[in-house]
Amino acid sequence: MAELVIPSLFETLYMVFFSTVFSLLLGFPLGILLVITEKNSIWERPNFNKILNSIINVMRSIPFIILMILAFPLAKLIVGTKIGTTATIVPLSISATPFVARIMEGSLKEIDKGIIESSLAMGATVPQIILKVLIPESLPSIVSGITLTIINIIGYSAMAGAIGGGGLGDLAVRFGLYKWQKNIMFISLIVIIVLVQGIQILGNYITLKINKK
Repeated sequence: MAELVIPSLFETLYMVFFSTVFSLLLGFPLGILLVITEKNSIWERPNFNKILNSIINVMRSIPFIILMILAFPLAKLIVGTKIGTTATIVPLSISATPFVARIMEGSLKEIDKGIIESSLAMGATVPQIILKVLIPESLPSIVSGITLTIINIIGYSAMAGAIGGGGLGDLAVRFGLYKWQKNIMFISLIVIIVLVQGIQILGNYITLKINKK
């Protein structure tokens, strides 16, 4: 049984790691733009903000299974195949990006506006405020948001297994549903639960350490 579960676990970790990296690279800047371009903010662009908000809302409204099917051609273009562990990273990253953007937006909006106004009064530029005020001040909340993002991606990766995405979800579907080997399905479920709990504990620990500093 271990020869089935361990490779599937590594497939899940592979998908989750790279999907998290790519979704953060895409979503983090979008979250910053949502905050700094809103009305009465440091780089006010209300029309751009409305368009960006609408795009992110639309992307968040698409169920992951449908998004995965829609992303088949893009995955084929990028990685050369529509199905499999590597191909699944593409829809996972796309699906998590608007989630990351909203998480980052919420984290950055928690900052006391007085700190930002003081920075502006001292002549700080927009990039300086972003790098030296917004991000450092909201870092504990950002870490919590990243933890939540990883947990959501694990859930998405399990769903991807239902349509050939690989990983623990695929293992559970192939053996638990099609071959009626419930023990493998339950072990896959337990491994996913342990993985989620481990990430949550680690995220909470890092957040606490940052808060103490």
